[in-house]
Order: sequence, then structure tokens, then C-alpha cells
Amino acid sequence: MAKNTYQDGYGPSQRQLRVGEQIRRTLSEVLMRGDIHDPDLNRMSITVGEVRTSPDLKIATAYVLPLGGKGKDEVIALLARNKGELRRVIGKKTGLKYTPDLRFQLDQTFDQMDDTRRMLSEDRVRRDVDDQ
Repeated sequence: MAKNTYQDGYGPSQRQLRVGEQIRRTLSEVLMRGDIHDPDLNRMSITVGEVRTSPDLKIATAYVLPLGGKGKDEVIALLARNKGELRRVIGKKTGLKYTPDLRFQLDQTFDQMDDTRRMLSEDRVRRDVDDQ
């Protein structure tokens, strides 16, 4: 039987989705309220678009983006610097038996949407779409 991972063509399990969403909501709330003891992190508005967990739920990758898209590298560095405290707070608030190790990546979804909109607005693409 194949493992349930994103890379092998199978989607995440219901459990992965549920835990990922629980972590996403909690992380968003913690960052919004400024519950972390780092003034540099607390001054930033950060969107948590998605959290994906590994099949064994030991790793959670949070896809984040600073509001306005400015300071992307700084946000990743600040989150990484505070990941221990974030993990403790998430563990306490979610009540998970095991809190996954947190990883942070920039959320590329908004850039991809902009690229798609730009592509769909091109004359040659509009002609193709209008012909159908």
C-alpha cells in the first residue's frame, strides 16, 4: 500500500487536513494577538495561508506571507527564530498529543493568482476563451 504523501500523487488524509487546519487557525490567532515574546515578530501582520502536515504528523509546514508582501525574508527568519515558543503555544492551545516540528515557507499562492490573472488578460488568451 502506498504512503499518503503530497509527492506521490495521493492527497493528504482527513487527519492530516484536520490537524493542519487546527494548527493554521491557532498559529494565525497567536500571531494576530501578539502572544509571542518577540517585539519584532509582534509588530508584523502575517497571513497563514495553509499548514501541511507530514503523513506521520511530526512535521507541519506553514505557508505564510507578510501583509502587503514586504519583508518576506524577515518574516521567515523571525518565525524560525521563534519556532520553539510557537510550537509550545500551539501545543498548549490545540491539545494535540504530539505537537509537530514547525517549518515555515513563503506562500506563493497570491503570486500564482496574479500570474494567472495577468495571463488571462492577454489578448491572445482572451480571444481563445471568447471563441468558446
